[in-house]
Amino acid sequence: MHFPSSSLLLAAVAAPLAGAFPAAMWEAAARDPTILARAEQIQREHMEKRQVGADAAAKLFEPVPVFDAKKQYINVTKGSGHEYVAPSGDDLRGPCPGLNAFANHNFLPHDGYATIQQFIDVTEEVVGMGSDLSTFLAVYGAAIDGDLQAWSIAGTPSLAQGGPTGILGHGLVGSHNKYEGDASPTRPDLYESGNDYITQSDQFQELVNACKGGEITMDCLTNFRSYRNDVQIANNKYYFYGPFTGILVQPAAYTFIYRFMANHTAERPEGILDYSVLQSWFGVQGSNGNYKAVQGTERIPDNWYRRPQAYPYSIPYFLADVLNAAALHPKFLNIGGNTGTTNSFTGVDLADLTGGVFNAQTLAQGNNLGCFVYQLSAQAKPDVATGPLTKLQDVIGDIIKPLGCPQLQAIDNSQLEAFPGYSKNPVYAQS
Repeated sequence: MHFPSSSLLLAAVAAPLAGAFPAAMWEAAARDPTILARAEQIQREHMEKRQVGADAAAKLFEPVPVFDAKKQYINVTKGSGHEYVAPSGDDLRGPCPGLNAFANHNFLPHDGYATIQQFIDVTEEVVGMGSDLSTFLAVYGAAIDGDLQAWSIAGTPSLAQGGPTGILGHGLVGSHNKYEGDASPTRPDLYESGNDYITQSDQFQELVNACKGGEITMDCLTNFRSYRNDVQIANNKYYFYGPFTGILVQPAAYTFIYRFMANHTAERPEGILDYSVLQSWFGVQGSNGNYKAVQGTERIPDNWYRRPQAYPYSIPYFLADVLNAAALHPKFLNIGGNTGTTNSFTGVDLADLTGGVFNAQTLAQGNNLGCFVYQLSAQAKPDVATGPLTKLQDVIGDIIKPLGCPQLQAIDNSQLEAFPGYSKNPVYAQS
């Protein structure tokens, strides 16, 4: 296995943030110069002390408590047009609880099939995703799991939902090793159970058990992610931790829980995610010790306030969370998988995989992690092989342009094909 050393990770955590931080704070600083002054002070302290921890990035990207009840309130009451409506038998619901909730509240089309712009608008408006991250995720979904213009939050849409081109895309349920991967917090692994999108009551209980004191935090989510990886390596002989789905998609499944689902209040402007709020977002009934997940019933909680507009969850913020998690658990940067038996995890040599462009010693330094995962995403195989993926390539180009990335020409897929969890042809259950 090829693990980056802890000392390299600790030194690298702050490095990519210095240039990105002022951009993330620009809008807030224009309104209140004290925010930028405080930001600069915290950034200096962070660089000097090399602060680490699962939630360390918040001190850089959210330096001054901000709460505006009017702007942050998401109205889902009766008559708002966004009251909860349960999905019908034809509506598409898949592995992402947030997207399921958006559709149940008609922020996204209720049938679960939406365009790139609809995904961008909703994720920014409802949960405060940064425009750079929302654009990348929406375009990537359409390019990889849809028809280049729209995509399903679950499986293949019907002809009525997706039209003649939409039905060629397999959606999120059909995106194993592309947009969806192993060791989800609440969903099973595809090759372990036959489905990768149905919330498991026992896994939800394990998540709650990992987070003591009635709250879900970044610290307990990060530790739970480590636990889930260990459990799946021990139980899924096809477990695979890919260069994109492992290093980028898997951490998103955990960090997004807190960054987007926490409720913000005047007393807790940074956000508080208690068990009841988490239950609502995940469509889980009952109480601690007696939970029952009901697929497709995810909903935005009543009296819920999103993250402040001054602090969108942007790509630099997210990558800082990824690096902070890896500083605590260096295995999070170890690409590889089981080799056909349980507990047989074997790592890939990054230098061999990337033709020497990246290696384990430098992946966490500077902007290399972002350069690696975003360039790699442009090489994923789309469901619809019609024409070049120009829009996706343009978006990725905009992301990596200011990073000064070494050019990744291609990856050596033969390094990954040795893992049955990568090369196995999936048969997808339909949602």
